[in-house]
Amino acid sequence: MADSVDMLGDASVYALSLYAIGRGARWESGAALAKAGLMSVLGIAILVNAVLRVSSGTPPIDELMLGAGSLALITNLACLGLLWRFRATNVNMASTWECSRNDVISNISVLVAAGLVALTASPWPDAMVGALVAVMFLRSSWRVMRQALPVWRGSAAETAR
Repeated sequence: MADSVDMLGDASVYALSLYAIGRGARWESGAALAKAGLMSVLGIAILVNAVLRVSSGTPPIDELMLGAGSLALITNLACLGLLWRFRATNVNMASTWECSRNDVISNISVLVAAGLVALTASPWPDAMVGALVAVMFLRSSWRVMRQALPVWRGSAAETAR
C-alpha cells in the first residue's frame, strides 16, 4: 500500500514538473511548493505508519519488501540518472531531483529494513528505518520550501508590476 501511494506521488511529481517547465518562475516555484507539501504529507504518513506498525507488533513481510524495494530502486535509479543534468536548472527541477534522490535513499532503506526484519522477526527495524526516512522527507520539504518561496514571492511581485 505504501509503495502504491509512493508511486502515485512520483507520477504526480513528474507530471507537475513537466507541466511547469517553460511556464515561468511562478509556475515552476509553485510546482516546487506543491512537491514540498507532498513530501511533508508523505513524511507525516510514514511516521504514523511507523507508530502503528510498532503498536501492532506485527512485522512486515520481508520477502515482499525485498522484491518491491529492489524493483523500485532500479526504476528510481534510472529516473535519478535522467534528472541528474537538470538538477540545478531551476527550483522546479531541483525539487524534482530531490524527490527522486529521496526515493532512491528510501528504497535502499527499505532493503536494509527488510533484511533486519528477516533477521529479527520484529517490526522495530521497519519502524526505525521508516522514522529516518520520514525525517529525510520532512527535511527535504523544508529545504524545497526555503528555495521556492522567495522565487514564488518575487515572481508575484513581478507579475503585479
